[in-house]
Amino acid sequence: MPTQSLQLKDAATFEGCVLAYGHFNTIHPGHIRYLRHARGLGEQLVVALIGDGRNRYAFKQQERAEALSLLGIADALLLLEADELKAAIEALKPEVLVLGNEFKNNSEIQATLVQQRQQGRSVQFHAGDIHYATADLLSGSERDLRQQRRSLFQAACRRQGIERDQLLNAINSWGATRLIVLGDTIVDQYAACEAIGMSAEAPVVVVRELEHKNFIGGAAVVAAHISALGAQCDFISVVGSDSTAQLVRQELSTQGIGDGLSTDPSRPTTFKKRYVVENQKLFRVSRLEEHNLDADVEDQVIAQLQRLASKAHGIVISDFVYGVVTPRILEVVHRLADQHNLLLFGDLQCSSQVGSVTRFENFSLLCPNEREARLALQDKDSGLEQLSQRLLQITGSERLVMKLGPQGFIAYDRGKDGVISNQAFPALSVNPLDVAGAGDSLLALFATGLASGQAMMPTAALACCMAALAVETMGNTPISSTTLRSSLQEILQP
Repeated sequence: MPTQSLQLKDAATFEGCVLAYGHFNTIHPGHIRYLRHARGLGEQLVVALIGDGRNRYAFKQQERAEALSLLGIADALLLLEADELKAAIEALKPEVLVLGNEFKNNSEIQATLVQQRQQGRSVQFHAGDIHYATADLLSGSERDLRQQRRSLFQAACRRQGIERDQLLNAINSWGATRLIVLGDTIVDQYAACEAIGMSAEAPVVVVRELEHKNFIGGAAVVAAHISALGAQCDFISVVGSDSTAQLVRQELSTQGIGDGLSTDPSRPTTFKKRYVVENQKLFRVSRLEEHNLDADVEDQVIAQLQRLASKAHGIVISDFVYGVVTPRILEVVHRLADQHNLLLFGDLQCSSQVGSVTRFENFSLLCPNEREARLALQDKDSGLEQLSQRLLQITGSERLVMKLGPQGFIAYDRGKDGVISNQAFPALSVNPLDVAGAGDSLLALFATGLASGQAMMPTAALACCMAALAVETMGNTPISSTTLRSSLQEILQP
């Protein structure tokens, strides 16, 4: 049933409904969570949509209403002239008023909320339930979901004025860009196994290893993606004195990546082995050391940074919190960035380590996922918009990518006037084979695009396509510019 549009004079037909309220300037997964929560509180949901009035929203009320209607969550949209919440409540007499958490301390509406409660009706502040997975495949076929997400991607491009030829031309311009990647080196081994059964001695699954394949991972695969996209790249990291390090050096040479590796005999090259049966991962075994670098090894890393900084357009930090990106090295990075006018791109991954993305201050771009952002800010309650804005404020980052796993990501960009705009991009892959390297591919493309002089939103559109390609293969396989170009032409067919 299509969503109905109402004026205040027509609102009586929805008396006693659940009422949501907001401007919904750019709809992203945070809004969808909020609306779905409200939807579950009663039989009818009405969304009061703030009008244009004197507000300077990026999109007119009619455009915002069309975007809300496409979600198919609300029964009706109440189109307000301005932000008259009190009038909406008087007309609808909602049993439940659901507001985002950002309205909790809004003094202008407190009297209205008191009146709602005095009349025996409830008020809720809620940002929607937080999930780090999706159940979308239970509600539609893979083909339908893929088409739905492509439609969302195409709509995002239209809203941002992004055209296919613009993106294709951007890919062609990356050859003149040079980046330094700094971070933890990881070698990922995937062991393909055959399931034999259960052990008779204990409740243990028994498998037989058939073959295995090694991939460079961590910060090394970020460098590999950048090189495969056509940009020039130097990689600075620390490895052990072992055969695994030789594998890394050989792979860097094969892919034309500058070798800025230092050797530390006290710490083996980080090695992770995943056991896989029929494309399903059973478990992972990691061999690593997490202590910070000794002073002499730090000196070697700093010397490599100083040697390469003058030739680069930016420095990409991929920190897995294994001790390579020390406070002292981070200070040197900032100093070199100021000296050589370099862009700084940062991603700190702490799925199984202790770390905080807030240590990256005044970067050009940060790329945390939602869980990492909530841990860094110790905030489990705020909506996505509040969470993202607070992280931008605390870190002083110019731009932000909030990664949402199967819900895609939200790109935030700070304009020259300081105003922050955002746009949500969906996860184009519906049933990914291996999500382990999606974040690395995003970081690589954002760094390459922004360092080449591209704007944030066109770069985000390309990154959306890049991440979809990265999760379609098992293991960290660098995505080439040719592969990206072909995918883009398919998704944005004229």
